[in-house]
This record gives sequence, structure tokens and C-alpha cells, in this order.
Amino acid sequence: MIHHDFEWNAVKEPAVLAAGVGGAIMGILLLIAITYFKLWGRIWKEWITTVDHKKIGIMYIGFALLNLVRGVIESLMMRANTSAMGPLVGESHYNQLFTDHGVLMIFFMAMPLMFGLFNAVVPLQIGARDVAYPVLNAISFWLFAVGAALFSLCLFVGGSPEAGWLAYPPLSGAIFGNNVGQDYYIWSIQVSGIGSLISGVNFVVTILKMRAPGMTLKKMPVFCWTVLSSSMLILAAFPLLTAALAMLWLDRTFGFHFFTTAGGGNFMLYINLIWAWGHPEVYILVLPAFGIYSEVVATFCKKKLFGYTSMVWAIMVITILSFVVWGHHFYTMGAGADINAFFGIATMAISIPTGVKIFNWLFTMFRGKITFASPMLGVFGFISTFVLAGMTGVILSVPANDFQLHNTYFLVAHFHNAILGGVVIGFITG
Repeated sequence: MIHHDFEWNAVKEPAVLAAGVGGAIMGILLLIAITYFKLWGRIWKEWITTVDHKKIGIMYIGFALLNLVRGVIESLMMRANTSAMGPLVGESHYNQLFTDHGVLMIFFMAMPLMFGLFNAVVPLQIGARDVAYPVLNAISFWLFAVGAALFSLCLFVGGSPEAGWLAYPPLSGAIFGNNVGQDYYIWSIQVSGIGSLISGVNFVVTILKMRAPGMTLKKMPVFCWTVLSSSMLILAAFPLLTAALAMLWLDRTFGFHFFTTAGGGNFMLYINLIWAWGHPEVYILVLPAFGIYSEVVATFCKKKLFGYTSMVWAIMVITILSFVVWGHHFYTMGAGADINAFFGIATMAISIPTGVKIFNWLFTMFRGKITFASPMLGVFGFISTFVLAGMTGVILSVPANDFQLHNTYFLVAHFHNAILGGVVIGFITG
């Protein structure tokens, strides 16, 4: 069993201390302001206990933007740490920054930003008064909020996790991950992940059962199609994440050996499970952004979206193929040429429906009356960065290339072009 030394992590590094003090001061000032203006009753009635999908959407987006600020600050600290400015923090804290940044940006920024837009837009687009299960919708949000709070708490108590945003064993195991922050990581993502799973159920039922009379599936806005596909991916993928983290917790806490090589386990089992969730997760995030771009291009080009039917088929093909490409994340595991070839071909295949969507947007712009408003500029920024991400992705899909580029900045650049250019710009554009 693992034993932890609980200590106040904030005293170990000046940067952590400054961040903690600054956050505490801002929190105290906020509480004083709410009390002074007598807003507690209104906040309780109109926000904390609300089941209104629009207000829940606003709270999701607000929390996401707060975490975005923290994640950006951490990325700047990491870059400054490796620059000519010299090391600003120690090795342990650098690993914590690295892990915090990835977890915050994926789980507590991109996901809530996505669900915020789901809540704000989907019921209005399909003519529904609310989502199918309003109370469950509120529970989903507060599960996310509790998960985010749990993860932030470890910043001060015991230290943040140091095993990376996907917590690969053995770095996250009982021996090398003897850090209470790793347990906070597991439970924060488990709690928020259950909230995400509930939201997935909610929006699948909402879109399939709550559409206004006459709103057939073929008449739905493309954004609703992408929300439906993303929600179905959540239902299929998130149980894998739950199972992987549950087994990791059993390994750490009760001495099980699912992923401990010395005990007969295999850490590659964890990596297979986490990426069997992780690659669909990429499309869980990017598909709704594709829907946003489709709506924005049609609106600001004053044209009907080119190829609506092919766009919907492309969405569904991506949804299916996203489940058969996870192995391209670890060609170097030694699975053999046949398995690597399968995942390489599947990865190349998924670029085809993605390319269809790019051409549909370009043909929608063709001879359109383009208005260069901020959302349309977001589309241009997206296309340039995401095409670059797609090109580098195809290069990485070739196992022989990946053996040279695995865990290099080429891979980091590919991932950030896809997520920043495809997801963050998309949601902000929306």
C-alpha cells in the first residue's frame, strides 16, 4: 500500500507561493464583494440551484475560461523555465506544471467549454424548452466543478501529480508516484468524468427525442449533428477512462498489480486503455468545433452550406473511425508490423472525411459574400492551423516516421495545432 507525506506544497517553491497567495487574495476579495452587495441569496436562487440550460451553459463557460487563464500561465512558466531566463522552478515543480497544464486544458478547460456551448445552443436550435433531464444537467455541472476543485486542492496539499496528464504507470504507481497529488488526479477526473458521462446521455436523448415537430434529423443544423456524434463518443469512451483510473487507484492503494510489471501486470495495458479513450476524446472535442465552423461559414458567407449530406456522413465516419486508431500513439511499444500497419492505415483513412469537411467549407466560401467579422477570422485561423495539424498527423501515422518523431517537439506541435487550432479557436469562435 502507498503511504503519503501530507505537507503544504506552497512553501516549497516561490512561484507556487506567489500563485497561492494571489489566488487566495482574489478569492477573499470576491467573497467580500458578494457579501457587501448582498448577492448571496440571488446567487443561490438564480445560479447555484438553477436547472436552466442557458445559465448552466454560462457557468460551464465561466469556469472553463478561468482554467484557461491558469493553464496559459503554467505554459508560460514552463517556456520561461527552459529559456535563457534560466530555471525558475525546481525539477519536481516543473513536472507538476507540465501535468497541471495538460489536465487543466483538456479536462477542465476544453470539456466544460464544449458542454457550455452544448447547453447554450442545442435546445434553441432544435426548438426544445430545455434539455431532456434538467436536474441531471445541473448535477453534471456540479460534478465537474467538484472535480476541478479537487484537482486544484492538491496544488497546496501534498503537491500536484508529476506523471503527466495521462498518468502513465510506473510514474503514477505506488513506488514512483508517491505523491498525494496523484490520488487527487484520479478522483478529480473520476468525479468530473461521471458528470461528462451523464451529460452525454442527456444530449443524446435531447437531440433524438426533444426536437420540435417538423425538425427531422435531415433538417438539423450541422452543429446538432456534431453534438450528437460527440455525445455518442462520450457514452462509448468514458467508461474506458473510468475503468483505467479505477484499476490504477487499486494498484496504488491496495497493492493490486494490473499495471505493475514486477507483480505480473503490464503497464502497456493502462496505456492501451487510456488511449482507447484518449483518441476518441480528441474527436469528442473537435467534432463540435467542426459544427461551429459549418454554421459560421454559412452565416458569414451568406450561402447555404455546401454539401450538407456529405458533411453529415463525414461526421459519422469520423465518429466510427476514431475508435480504431488509438494504437498510433504507441507504435514503439513493440506490437509488431501487422498491428502497426493496421493502425497506420486506419489513421490515414480518418483524414479522408476530415478533408471532405475542409473542402465543403472552402466551396461554401467560393463566390460567397464573405463578411470578415471576428468569427470568420477564427475560421481562417482554424483552417490554416488544422490543415498543418492534419499534414503532420499523416506524417506521424507512418510507423517508420513515428519511430523517429515519437516524443519529440514535432509531436507536441501536431497535438497543439490540432487542439488549439481546431478546438479552442472553434469554441471561442462559437
